[in-house]
Amino acid sequence: MADDLGDDWWENQPAGAASSPEASAGEGGGDVEMMQPETTPVSAPSEKTKQPKECFLVQPKEANEDTTKTRKRKKKKITDILAKSEPKPGTPEDLQKLMKDYYSSNRSVIELEELKLPDSCFLKANDLTHSLSSYLKEICPKWAKLRKNHTEKKSVLMLIICSSAVRALELIRSMTSFRGDSKVMKLFAKHIKVREQVKLLEKRAVHLGVGTPGRIKELVKQGGLNLNPLKFLVFDWNWRDQKLRRMMDIPEIRKEVFELLETGVLSLCKSESLKLGLF
Repeated sequence: MADDLGDDWWENQPAGAASSPEASAGEGGGDVEMMQPETTPVSAPSEKTKQPKECFLVQPKEANEDTTKTRKRKKKKITDILAKSEPKPGTPEDLQKLMKDYYSSNRSVIELEELKLPDSCFLKANDLTHSLSSYLKEICPKWAKLRKNHTEKKSVLMLIICSSAVRALELIRSMTSFRGDSKVMKLFAKHIKVREQVKLLEKRAVHLGVGTPGRIKELVKQGGLNLNPLKFLVFDWNWRDQKLRRMMDIPEIRKEVFELLETGVLSLCKSESLKLGLF
């Protein structure tokens, strides 16, 4: 068949063409087969690649740990514990125990025994049912007679000790029915200087003093307040502040109270000329 085509057919073929129609067809078919894209089989996902579930499980665990830490912090708050506990009235034994704990680090056994107060110096403690006026009337029924006979300056017949100036003002307002015409003096540091209080004590006889232990102690040291005529010393023992702390729960106040007791209060209690009350 190639002979029938003649020389013209061979001359008209482009350069690089196949030597025969059969070869051209065979090579063309080979090219088509080589150009087809090879398909790679997709393997099934292995178990190692399934990690989203593991990440999902880790997240709640961290949340639980945060919740546990938060709960632990709340348990450490003293105010939460005090809020749930029922208030208990203070007793003379509470004061005796605090004194022993305070002085035990720097006093001998014999000295601690000497600091112990006799039971006879304590008045009846408040059972949390009294107002200040009703409590003072109970522990001092002859107050009217006592204040009429008191004329000595630079002294008071009754001291009420509390934790702050604000609390002192509250107590003064709440004892109106008891004090009557008695002269009352504010014995705290807020807005009042020591020398001003000394002048007022020197000017006239004062029956009642209400204030903080730090300022009262300073007045005694400077000679502005004489404790010998003192008949009653009342601690604002059961009242709690916004943090649910009593006066003796505050380290600074507790320290000043015991320093005040050593300025002459303890000796007066032992001689039974001074009575202590826990309101």
